[in-house]
Amino acid sequence: MDTKNIMIVGVGGQGSLLASKLLGSLLTDEGFDVKVSEVHGMSQRGGSVVTYVRFGDRVYSPVISEGEADVIVSFEKIEAARHLACLKKDGKIIVNTQEIDPMPVITGAAEYPSDIIDEIKSKGVFVDDIDALELAKQAGNAKSVNIVLMGRVAKYFDIPYEKWIAAIEKIVKPQFVEVNKKAFDLGYNV
Repeated sequence: MDTKNIMIVGVGGQGSLLASKLLGSLLTDEGFDVKVSEVHGMSQRGGSVVTYVRFGDRVYSPVISEGEADVIVSFEKIEAARHLACLKKDGKIIVNTQEIDPMPVITGAAEYPSDIIDEIKSKGVFVDDIDALELAKQAGNAKSVNIVLMGRVAKYFDIPYEKWIAAIEKIVKPQFVEVNKKAFDLGYNV
């Protein structure tokens, strides 16, 4: 199997690291060689966080270069636009419609762009946009946006639903397993 590349992009505190850990564990359990690499900006201060997950028969590097991502999972709309150049020509972007104001917007130096998703789609990119925050709230915990997005990602994989649930049970702290299983289900089925 050729190496597949997934980028998980977001803002610090959104749970992208748990999402990459879940994905890495699942893919390892499926028998793939997996490399996961994390790139932190000012993540604890709401800055950009990028995680690379690469898997296949044999993976030599954990880094995804421009034009190599098969899938980008974006926890926030501006982050999807910021990393668009990394997407392959026939790649997919799964994007949470949540808006988190970057510093220039907070300080009043800029306005949050109103048409980011439409602009990305206008470039011929496949975009699966989902209100993961609302679904996480429906599941019972607004912090489970990451697992809602993993549910959405699962729709594009040939890995049975039950194996994703088993990975959640393995990776997530026991007290949060049920709410995260519900979050995953909502992301998968909406």
